[in-house]
Amino acid sequence: MSIQYPIGEFSVCEEEINENKINTWIMEIEKFPRLLRKVVEELTEDELNIPYRTGGWTVRQLIHHLADSHLNAYLRVKLALTEENPMIKDYQQDQWARLEDYHLPIEVSLSMIETVHLRWTVVLKSLSIHDWERTFVHPESGQISIGKAIGMYAWHGRHHLAHITTKHKGEK
Repeated sequence: MSIQYPIGEFSVCEEEINENKINTWIMEIEKFPRLLRKVVEELTEDELNIPYRTGGWTVRQLIHHLADSHLNAYLRVKLALTEENPMIKDYQQDQWARLEDYHLPIEVSLSMIETVHLRWTVVLKSLSIHDWERTFVHPESGQISIGKAIGMYAWHGRHHLAHITTKHKGEK
């Protein structure tokens, strides 16, 4: 098992995206805030300040990153639904993780994740098959469909949950 990619890297072709996968991914996005809260509820302040892997972010930074990342994902979906193939803004996640708000208590971001995921899930559940094909352009990754983005962010949540749970099961 890779410490950096404990569940493997995200990989899906547009041709593999279907209604069953989309519905599964939406359910994962909907349930993610509860799973995250359950995983971190017993962690001490000291455990929150330990990197999940050598050279990686602390668990606290990881939780704040999830809030930032999933807020951006929600906004990217809304942009793709309301504009024709918009160019989205990338952000420097490693630099964001060094900003002062990443030292805040994790409850700030846990609450934010719950709220964003509620709104995001409402939008995702309202989409038609044709909406999944709408796209945005990422400066580094190129054109991405909403369908693929749904899968990427469902994976992203699982990916970081695995970082936290693996670290706190004593695995290095």
